[in-house]
Amino acid sequence: GVLAHVRQVVAGAKLAAVDYVVEQGIMEGMSDTTFSPTTEVTRAQAVQILYNLEGKPDFSDENLGYPYEDVDAQAWYGDAVYWARITGVATGYGDGTFQPGDSITRQEFAQMLYNYAKYKGYDLSAEGDLSTFPDANSIADWAEAAMSWANGNELINGHDDGTLEPDGTATRAQAASILMQFDQNLVEN
Repeated sequence: GVLAHVRQVVAGAKLAAVDYVVEQGIMEGMSDTTFSPTTEVTRAQAVQILYNLEGKPDFSDENLGYPYEDVDAQAWYGDAVYWARITGVATGYGDGTFQPGDSITRQEFAQMLYNYAKYKGYDLSAEGDLSTFPDANSIADWAEAAMSWANGNELINGHDDGTLEPDGTATRAQAASILMQFDQNLVEN
């Protein structure tokens, strides 16, 4: 029936997004054979994804001087966290930590994408009407501009129930979908 078709289309869209981000080298599988679409994205993975999108600039000649007590410079995400800090794409917390293993919320991910777009000089003028979402008042003050921009560019849309769920965690499939839209709509090819 129609519902089954809708589910297939949604699954197909997610699948297309997963294929796209893997082919473009923006996201990697969790192993050689698995993508783990329903797994939550961590803060370390989020900055690594944007670092991949940037083409993994080489920092081997730099004295990295890590400011975060919970980030190992040798970790797989070490260069990405350093790059995110110096470009303003993502920063740590006031207590001197970055919390790389924490799951990223939808509004935190929107903020990182917004910061990256700003760093790249992309158009930041698009604004979505957040008042149309029943849970718009749960968006943090610091994330409002980023969420409005992400919604205006159709990067982050409401769930089936109409909510934005800014505090909800972003899954790898959602991240793939957001990044495909970002790469296709905003990145100057």
